[in-house]
Amino acid sequence: MNHHRTDLPEPSPRFCAPLPRALRDDAQTMSWSAFAARYSPAGGPLQLGTWTCDDAHRPATRLGAQPRSFRATLALGDRVETVTAAASGPVAALTAMLYDRGICLEMTGFHQLRSGEHTATFVQGGDGRRHEWAMGWAQDATESALRAVIACANLLLSAPA
Repeated sequence: MNHHRTDLPEPSPRFCAPLPRALRDDAQTMSWSAFAARYSPAGGPLQLGTWTCDDAHRPATRLGAQPRSFRATLALGDRVETVTAAASGPVAALTAMLYDRGICLEMTGFHQLRSGEHTATFVQGGDGRRHEWAMGWAQDATESALRAVIACANLLLSAPA
């Protein structure tokens, strides 16, 4: 799964469910391309390459939710590395991977909705100084969520100090 996005298709029909309250005014006044450029920037210092759940084959047990093992290729500037994390889900794993690399990202909001054949994920995250909303857009819900987390991290990393 490659998470480097070069463009976002125009949603059709426009979102079928309400957007997070904090984004509704911008959505009303911006074109789709302007909204996508603001909340899902294509570039930034952080990029996510491959993403896998190493033990996806493991059957569920009667013991309840167990951490899964995730592996990703992350690029931060010129540094590219394969990283791992054990977590209850993909978003928790990715935020743990980022934290281990010195990128603090606390998720304070998460909204996911279907729009046609795609899933839009909206996350709000903070780094202790400020908060940003970001969007991920993909056919797969997990990929959409991971893209939103990377977009949020990039918005926070690109902000002036």
